Amino acid sequence: MSQPTDDDQDLCLFRAAVRDVKPLNGPPRARQPPKPLPAARFTRAERRAVLEESLREDPADPALAGGEELVFHRPGVPRSVLRKLRRGGYRIQGEIDLHGLTVAEARQALREFLSHALGSHWRCVRIVHGKGLRSGSRGPRLKGMVGSVLRRLDPVLAYVSARPVDGGSGALYVLLSS
Repeated sequence: MSQPTDDDQDLCLFRAAVRDVKPLNGPPRARQPPKPLPAARFTRAERRAVLEESLREDPADPALAGGEELVFHRPGVPRSVLRKLRRGGYRIQGEIDLHGLTVAEARQALREFLSHALGSHWRCVRIVHGKGLRSGSRGPRLKGMVGSVLRRLDPVLAYVSARPVDGGSGALYVLLSS
């Protein structure tokens, strides 16, 4: 007869230790992450409808036609929020650059970007529309379109021209309701 090895002794000790253990019923279950909160269908559809309606119209707003800085805020938005936005105090969560696009292309791209931003619950975004230097006598057409669209969207709380390092009067910081 051969002597028991260390492996045999370990196996005997293990079997003795788990002798009274009973297997669990059913397959093993992995811990699931919590489910995301459901998004209201009608709120999403309503936001999309309002966004699409506002982007269809194209009223000429003479206040937006110049090359000056843009500033807009809804009633009830504190000046401190506007000041913080103007200083670049909010983290930019998304950006779109509309340079080189026609007004129609820019409108479509802006629609998709804002829809995504609202769906993602972004708080602050940057929209680069350019200064319209190549628009000739027509002035900055994209700047006017972007400004008029943003003014008509209820989720837009405020917007200001960006700091020079971020595009100056050729870009906007936009504060959205979450």
